[in-house]
Amino acid sequence: MLGNRLPSAAVLIGLSLTLGIALGGCALTPDGARDEQARLAAASKLYEKPVESRELPALPARVGWRDALRRAFLANGDLESAYFEWKAAMIAVDKADAWPNSNLTLGYSYMFSPANMKAWDRTTLAAGFDPSMNLQLPVKPATAGKVALEAARETGEKFRAAKFDLQKKVLDAYLDLALAEERARIQRDVVHVLDLAESSARARAQVGGSVPDALKAKTEQEVAKNNLRNLDAEVLSAKARLNGLMARNASAPLGLPPQLPALRPVLANDARLIAVAVDRNPELAALARQVAGRKNAIDLASLGYLPDVIPSFSITGSISQTVGAMAMLPTTLPQIRATIDNAAAMERSSEALLRQTGKDRAASFVANLYLMRNAERQVALYRRSLVPLAQQTLTSSQQTYAAGQSSFVDLIDSIRTYDAIRLLAAEARIEREKRLAELEALAGVDVETLGKPKTAALIVSAQSDAPWLQPEPGPSRPGR
Repeated sequence: MLGNRLPSAAVLIGLSLTLGIALGGCALTPDGARDEQARLAAASKLYEKPVESRELPALPARVGWRDALRRAFLANGDLESAYFEWKAAMIAVDKADAWPNSNLTLGYSYMFSPANMKAWDRTTLAAGFDPSMNLQLPVKPATAGKVALEAARETGEKFRAAKFDLQKKVLDAYLDLALAEERARIQRDVVHVLDLAESSARARAQVGGSVPDALKAKTEQEVAKNNLRNLDAEVLSAKARLNGLMARNASAPLGLPPQLPALRPVLANDARLIAVAVDRNPELAALARQVAGRKNAIDLASLGYLPDVIPSFSITGSISQTVGAMAMLPTTLPQIRATIDNAAAMERSSEALLRQTGKDRAASFVANLYLMRNAERQVALYRRSLVPLAQQTLTSSQQTYAAGQSSFVDLIDSIRTYDAIRLLAAEARIEREKRLAELEALAGVDVETLGKPKTAALIVSAQSDAPWLQPEPGPSRPGR
């Protein structure tokens, strides 16, 4: 009899152990988790390797804005931190949807008795779940997994927002440096012209010409040289800021092309830009995920009305075999109702914030779009008429002054006018590019990807949102 019972008992205990091990690896993965994991994996190649062993791209002698962005995306600690927060949020999904949520317990007891009983009949083997923690119905961790997935998606959108925030900072710093160097170049031209004018005025004074003109020329020359030194200091300051964003030493050498960066083309029309801004804004996308997560949180709170069950099994030799279960009936009904009401209130809060943020971001986008188009108008005006006119005026003043037909004051006015017009033209170009970077940050999309036919689904990752992270095929890169 005992020989027949032992194999059966061993099989039952073995099945219990196998069930416990199998359940320990069960995860009720919500729909969409694999897609979000794929999005995370697309960005992982940039940051999984430790930064000290990460091969950062070498900067060329003439750094273009694409070079600066590529370096910053790979080295910036804030963006890397946002990536690992996203990764941690995805790991939390596996934790939330794991089932069972209670450990499997195995029990053994041996009864001492004077009765004439076999050793097997004195032995009790038991298997069950930890009674200190209720075993939830599978629907509860499945719903908790949905809540965690929406939180992970929200964190993923925050990573995308961090990418565009960094992109805007780098572009702004690069453009500030380019403008500072352009101002210095213009001032060097002014110093050169004033050097010639001072030499001419001094030579005239030596042969009986106007001594006050010579003194004025010397004064203007010294003021111009001082202004140039101030602008050189601004260039060094702008280089330090850009170096910091690229995780380089603040005083590291950094050279830009000897002219302002070319205006980036915008192939999409204004209606398309506004539509994309509403559809792809990373902050709005994050809030939308927050709303979805809080809807799932209401469902999760409502599941508090369902009981939890703790099953158990035991066998005592050949005497008895039992299967049982304890049902944990919810009695804290006011607490459950409060949890549901709280989740509903948080959902309404997120919906209101999403609605208002959408209006604010749309308004900011349209406002920046107006300013960008106005800057484009100014760029065209300066290039087409104002800069050539100022150049002609300066050339005429130089010729008439050299011929003794105009005063030194007239020459200085022409120099200042030409200087001011060139500075305004440069500032208009930089303003246009800064507004474009602001539009990209608000829209959550790179302007290079707009106005082109879609060849594949967009993947929200550091690489797909930044096409310049990919190596470029030839030496035609800006700044080379």
